[in-house]
Amino acid sequence: MTRLHDDPAQFTDDMLTGFLDVHADRVAGVRGGVVRATTTPRGKVAVVVGGGSGHYPAFCGVVGPGFADGAVVGNIFTSPSADDATSVARAAHSDAGVLLTTGNYAGDVMNFGLAVTQLRSEGIDAEYVAVTDDVASAPVGEEPRRRGIAGDFTVFKCASAAAEEGADLAEVVRVARAANDATRTLGVAFDGCTMPGASDPLFTVPVGQMGVGLGIHGEPGVSDEPLPTAADLARTLVDGVLAEEPADRTGRIAVILNGLGRTKYEELFVVWGSVARLLRERGYTIVEPEVGELVTSLDMAGCSLTVMWLDEELERLWTAPADTPAYRKGVAVTDRGERRSADDSATTETVDPSLLSDDDGRDAAARIARTLRAMAAMLADAEDELGRIDAVAGDGDHGRGMVKGSSAGARAADEAVEAGAGPSSTLAAAGSAWASQAGGTSGVLWGAMLTAIGAALGDTGRPDGTAIAQGVRDGYDALIALGGAAPGDKTMLDALGPFVDDLERGLADGSPWQEAWTHAAEVATTAAADTAQLRPRVGRARPLAERSVGTPDAGATSLAMCAQTVASELATHTTGGPR
Repeated sequence: MTRLHDDPAQFTDDMLTGFLDVHADRVAGVRGGVVRATTTPRGKVAVVVGGGSGHYPAFCGVVGPGFADGAVVGNIFTSPSADDATSVARAAHSDAGVLLTTGNYAGDVMNFGLAVTQLRSEGIDAEYVAVTDDVASAPVGEEPRRRGIAGDFTVFKCASAAAEEGADLAEVVRVARAANDATRTLGVAFDGCTMPGASDPLFTVPVGQMGVGLGIHGEPGVSDEPLPTAADLARTLVDGVLAEEPADRTGRIAVILNGLGRTKYEELFVVWGSVARLLRERGYTIVEPEVGELVTSLDMAGCSLTVMWLDEELERLWTAPADTPAYRKGVAVTDRGERRSADDSATTETVDPSLLSDDDGRDAAARIARTLRAMAAMLADAEDELGRIDAVAGDGDHGRGMVKGSSAGARAADEAVEAGAGPSSTLAAAGSAWASQAGGTSGVLWGAMLTAIGAALGDTGRPDGTAIAQGVRDGYDALIALGGAAPGDKTMLDALGPFVDDLERGLADGSPWQEAWTHAAEVATTAAADTAQLRPRVGRARPLAERSVGTPDAGATSLAMCAQTVASELATHTTGGPR
């Protein structure tokens, strides 16, 4: 288990403090992650990698000459926020554009996609590429739905080497996509990993078994098989990866046998002996293989095999030198940038929110802030249960993410109220803080929903039921547009949709909005429970759809709990605030 920590909620921040101190000559900390200690030279594309922490040396460990220019670092197994991705990319950028690249996870795709939009609005040319190498997570023909696991490393390396050679942004993007198309990975787990502060692993593997097709965020394998000998495991991995060899394959391959955190080097070398023999018997030439821990999953016991089929270009980029805190290849690489100075970026001027509101608006905002505090307290109590539900077919981080997001949102709302803000400004501040601190899919979705609700309420007057219902409907529409999910996909939409529909019906029938909300919250609670019978069609739980049946969706459950908390607050405080 992950034993060494202080405050588990601050594990990532504490880890970065130590990492940055050890490698102060190589990397510098910026808001949201790390960048090279030297600035990106003019004319060089900046490559920014990222994802949740818990995977060292991915992602911050590969920042340096020949590899990444920056890494966005989220909480354990949680996508960084869009604000953090934008911050790191902005710090890494020089004048030739930025490639942002992550594994193919919903939270990463949404947050890094939003970062690209923000960067472009600032005049920075930016592109995004998601890695999809995990053959176990979707069948042939559905490659865009696959997760990115240890194949992240080959794609990041080749794209970074192309940028180091001086390729322009379009060429770096083309290389990243070519490397992704040529890369396949299959992994197995012998035991699950344990989140800092937790007493139990996110999943367990039956004694004498291994989980085939694991994810790197604590997701269990898609099937259990008897634990084999090292030679038999090598055959399972080689057969699984080579079953998808490209039609136009070459005879030269880059290979990674990756340890996931608890399977040590000696064991990996034993497996590698058989892997290498099997690959050569199939007629392949292995080019500069890597055996060791490159993309880990905290203390997970297991390993994965990655193969990238090489053409002349990809081989040149794969073998190009690199010099980073955790990965070095070839001759020493000279960093052409200049030493960074302390961050002295200008602050953005803001409008005094009290100038936008009136007395009724400030009164309503105070009630909103009180309700957000109640939600944060409720979610703190429910953290373990939400994590347990999420761990059945996911990575178990939903409870922690909701706690971090809601507490940050509540603090931001309190600060906005203190500054005299009305409902719209208060909810916008809460949504921004929620998204920034929670990260992941739920963070960006809750941030978008709160912001959309606020936009419908405005900053003046006491919002009535019509405005509140419109705000919630706008929030629902924002989630569909942003997340790409639909009703029936086993997401928070399956509780939010029935809630919105029932709220609108109640208001149309003439019920006071408080009564309509309370009834709609009961409908949402029933709808969330009913998601237990659904099979997830998006997100990390999708590869484990059958395992998910019988357990409700964590996002739908937490949303219904929040709706019930609002209803309780309405029953307790019946005067003031929204009409």
